[in-house]
Amino acid sequence: MWAAGVIMALVVVAGFGVLLGSAVVTRHRAEAAADLAALAGAGRAVDGERWACDRARWVADRMRVEVVGCRVDGFVVSVVVVARPPGVLAGVRSGRAVAVAGPV
Repeated sequence: MWAAGVIMALVVVAGFGVLLGSAVVTRHRAEAAADLAALAGAGRAVDGERWACDRARWVADRMRVEVVGCRVDGFVVSVVVVARPPGVLAGVRSGRAVAVAGPV
């Protein structure tokens, strides 16, 4: 009986670890994608907001995240992205990140 209780506790702890790890990976993916999308958009900021945001979306699409906001102020590009967790994990929310890039 004790062995079954210990095994059950280990399974619960392992499940919690998987959910926590998935949430951390999703957040890191969102942050990396936002940074790269903002940098890509900043490279096209000279051409205007449409071109800069299109480039940011292009990069984000390839990183499998969704751009939910893109704005250009002068030559500074702000990008907001949302990353969905891999697979179907109940309880893991989407990761959201904001990044800003512009000239030095």
